[in-house]
Amino acid sequence: MGVQIVTILFVLLAIVVLILVGLFFYFLKIWVQAWMSGAKVSLFKLLGMKLRKVPPSLIVGARIQLVKAGIELDTDPLEAHYLAGGDVMMVVNALIAADKANIDLTFQKACAINLAGRDVYDAVRTSVNPKVIDCPDPAKGTTMLDAVAKDGIRLLVKARVTVRTNLARLVGGATEETIIARVGQGIVSAIGSSSTYKDVLENPDHISRKVLESGLDAQTSFEIVSIDIADVSVAGVSGAREVANVGALLETERAEADKKLRQAEAEGRRAMGVAKEQEMRARVQEMQAKVVEAQAEIPMAIAHAFKVGKLGVMDFYRMQNIRADPAMREGRAEGGPEQAKR
Repeated sequence: MGVQIVTILFVLLAIVVLILVGLFFYFLKIWVQAWMSGAKVSLFKLLGMKLRKVPPSLIVGARIQLVKAGIELDTDPLEAHYLAGGDVMMVVNALIAADKANIDLTFQKACAINLAGRDVYDAVRTSVNPKVIDCPDPAKGTTMLDAVAKDGIRLLVKARVTVRTNLARLVGGATEETIIARVGQGIVSAIGSSSTYKDVLENPDHISRKVLESGLDAQTSFEIVSIDIADVSVAGVSGAREVANVGALLETERAEADKKLRQAEAEGRRAMGVAKEQEMRARVQEMQAKVVEAQAEIPMAIAHAFKVGKLGVMDFYRMQNIRADPAMREGRAEGGPEQAKR
């Protein structure tokens, strides 16, 4: 009985030893690599990584890079960032670049930036080497900003904005699109406040300086280093369809609109005059009808006078003679001198 127990214990011990030897040889390459690089990692930690489904080669490789760069960091934070869904190598490269450039960037902040969906390594590089952004963005289909000075002259402007990343505002800060929009708005506003287009052409740096002093990088992920006017020209010089003097065009269109308005008002007054004339003619016809109606009552009145004895025959003839005399004179007057001789 005692022999059987000893045999079982020996078998179990042999199995454990074989497992340990197998694990040792499985992690031997990674362990030796870490040990030779001065970034020692125990076999138990390597085993724990394997059990937690974390690639040991990735974590050990990241720790080796940090140690060689002079940054001491244990494997636990690296594992935690990997399990959180972050890019371990991007964070490590960002930490090394920030350390070499004397930029204050902690591992926690780098992880937060990376987990927020930002390229933390590119952000560090941009902090060291500022990048240039075209305004407006050619990818949007617009190559020039369109602005009008106070004298009505239309200008086409292209600017280049030099920015560097502000790591403190990288999480939650506005992106490049906001910078481009604000700079474009500032340039258009500055040109619009210029007295003449000549001031802009003579001193374009005044426009860029005025825009730069406006604090357009507030609440953004970038710090504006400089704003430079790359190109400025008068619209209409390079293309026949472009209008250079927008003010003159607006005044012309306004004058044309006023002309059409006055013509419409005159046409309205003429129509009212014609209607009034037709109304007066209708009234004349109405009055003439009343005169004819009144004249038709005269024979009836004469007959009634004869009937009641108020008018005699001689009185009637004398009245006829009196009416005939003016009629004769009117007929001679209408016939002219020749009718008078006859």
